[in-house]
Amino acid sequence: MWGTTVTAVMVSTEFLEVGLNTVNKTAMNRGLSDFVLVLYSNILAIFILAPCIFIFYRKRTPPLLTWSSICKIFLLGVLSYAGQICTYIGLRYGSPTLASAMADLSPAFTFIFSIISRMEKLDLGIKSSQAKSLGTLVSISGALVVTLYKGLPLTSAPSTNRLLDELLLIPQSNWIIGGLFLASHSVIFAIILNVQTWIIRGYPAEMIVTLICSIFVSILSSLVSLIVEKDPNAWRLGLNMELIAVVYTAAFAVAFRSVVHKWALRRKGPIYVAMFKPLGMVIALAMGVTLLGDTLYLGSLLGAAIIAIGFYAVIWGQSQEERLVEDAEIYDSERSSAKDPLLPDRGLVV
Repeated sequence: MWGTTVTAVMVSTEFLEVGLNTVNKTAMNRGLSDFVLVLYSNILAIFILAPCIFIFYRKRTPPLLTWSSICKIFLLGVLSYAGQICTYIGLRYGSPTLASAMADLSPAFTFIFSIISRMEKLDLGIKSSQAKSLGTLVSISGALVVTLYKGLPLTSAPSTNRLLDELLLIPQSNWIIGGLFLASHSVIFAIILNVQTWIIRGYPAEMIVTLICSIFVSILSSLVSLIVEKDPNAWRLGLNMELIAVVYTAAFAVAFRSVVHKWALRRKGPIYVAMFKPLGMVIALAMGVTLLGDTLYLGSLLGAAIIAIGFYAVIWGQSQEERLVEDAEIYDSERSSAKDPLLPDRGLVV
């Protein structure tokens, strides 16, 4: 039951994330500063999360917050700030499609860091590990096919490969700068997933961790923004696309998505969460064809099928590992219940 629920929530999150980069890119083109976006969105997220936490823990006691947990969350805040800045600077110099393409690198980096940090066990002699390893590679390959290979048109519309078309419009210097920042975000995002898993398994309170992390990001962002952003007009927001971008980023990216990721990480692990990034490319492709009338090409359809196969392999491997854990717990429980009933009284024997 939980496996299906987590998957459904993660897919829904990817649907909401498809439009995030487009909204932010539009707002940046109209003058929104990336440093101001990070600051305002995290401050607004604090006011969104605080009442939610009050309601959620009104009749229950939250876990005890220790200094060790606070230090770990501060590390997460530093990484989160770096990741957000890299994303928005990369988006300013690049494009939403380039951002989606670079995000497809996240599963590979997450897989590497998860093995190094021992968040995931790699035993190629076990079918579940084989499925997760091959599934990760297959999904990344599928994402590259969607991004770089066009092929024959399957539907008629005056559109071309969106990434290649956008790269022709972006100056080469800007494309390189944007690509480097977006690739850096993929590396930071992979580290963040592992750090979040490390934190949330020791302190299972997703909303509280997200709130404290947003506070740390707001403090760091205010210090940096006051030094970097000298234009007073950059701090002003009107009732326009800039305000929409701040609210959308705060409510979805900083608050909702962060809580959902932590919740999924606690139950499934970092590789599982990272595997939804290539799926976002398929969702964007499907919405472009159905809603915007984009041309469906053979390369896009082939890449989407490859991503689906790789995604299913990872999900299957994850379910096999969870089944092994459940079987082990049942076996231990049966052994405990089958012990000699006189065993507790042995302390009375002289």
